Amino acid sequence: MATKICELCLSPDLGGLELYMMRASHYLGEECISVINEKGKLKGYFENTPYRYFTLKRRNLLLSWLNARALARIIDDEAIDILHLHWTKDLPLAVMAKLISKRKPRVVQSRHMRMTRFKDDFYHRFLYRNLNMILAVTQQVKSQIEKFIPESIRPKTEVLYIGAEQPAMITEEEKQDHREELALSESFTVGIIGRIEPQKGQHIVLEAVKKLQGKGIDAKALVIGAAMEESYLQKLQNDYGDVGIFTGFTTQAQRMMQLCDVMVLATKNETFGLVLIEAMMCGVCVVASDSGGPLEIIDDGINGLLFKTFDSNDLSDKLELVQRDSVLRERFAIEGKQKAMDMFESRKQFWELKTLLENI
Repeated sequence: MATKICELCLSPDLGGLELYMMRASHYLGEECISVINEKGKLKGYFENTPYRYFTLKRRNLLLSWLNARALARIIDDEAIDILHLHWTKDLPLAVMAKLISKRKPRVVQSRHMRMTRFKDDFYHRFLYRNLNMILAVTQQVKSQIEKFIPESIRPKTEVLYIGAEQPAMITEEEKQDHREELALSESFTVGIIGRIEPQKGQHIVLEAVKKLQGKGIDAKALVIGAAMEESYLQKLQNDYGDVGIFTGFTTQAQRMMQLCDVMVLATKNETFGLVLIEAMMCGVCVVASDSGGPLEIIDDGINGLLFKTFDSNDLSDKLELVQRDSVLRERFAIEGKQKAMDMFESRKQFWELKTLLENI
């Protein structure tokens, strides 16, 4: 009999974690159901599709038992063997539902975020004793899990990188048309994608590109993403209006990447860095902060460049290097695409996920 899996994510937001959960549930197909937030942004990826899903409300701690009962009922009615969660805040819900249910499914957590403190109190001992496996998205996260969760309660831990879909490539003519629409013309274009907030480092990219302009280089920053606070976006636009082009949120991120000469990940401490892999698959040169997940994606000087985290001077130097040396930039793009396809292609990663879940 096939293993039946429930993908769980009650996060109200829509970022890399949530999209990974959605893509995993779609890949797992008929033997998978999903449980999502009834008011969350993920809902749009399940409505009017053949993928089966249930919705729950996000409840406060006092009423969380209601969700646990509802989830346990779904587990039993759907004969679920494995409950796979992604959002850390869903861990207590998953454990309670497991204990309430008749089937007592195995519980697996994909750990997408860093772990920074010890989990050796009574509450966390209770939770982790009831987990069957943790899938860390990087080797660094796995090391943190091994450091902060005592061995006596630590579930089996494996590394499973997040994969990216192969992009739909646009033609050179389409690329040029889009660039002209955005007033990029022939400018050396540096892209950054993500929520617009200080820790994502848009200001570092804008400052680095401004330094390029100060050297007489025709350069622009393409800033893609929604602002968390309108006042912060306004400040960036006021400070860097002659440097940055702000597109707002888009569902066409990979198309926008292809308009860029370089994609930058400038986050202060990114757990993984899916945007880098997507850019590499698009055949775009990548530059990223020298901390966190990018260290496991970019081989510095081989398939991209690393810069000193939150150092706009160093970033500007790295950008100037690839702007002036188009041959080097193209080599990084080719090598990056090869590594992304070999190590991070989503079908390979989801096949490994399916295998891990079925063999717990």
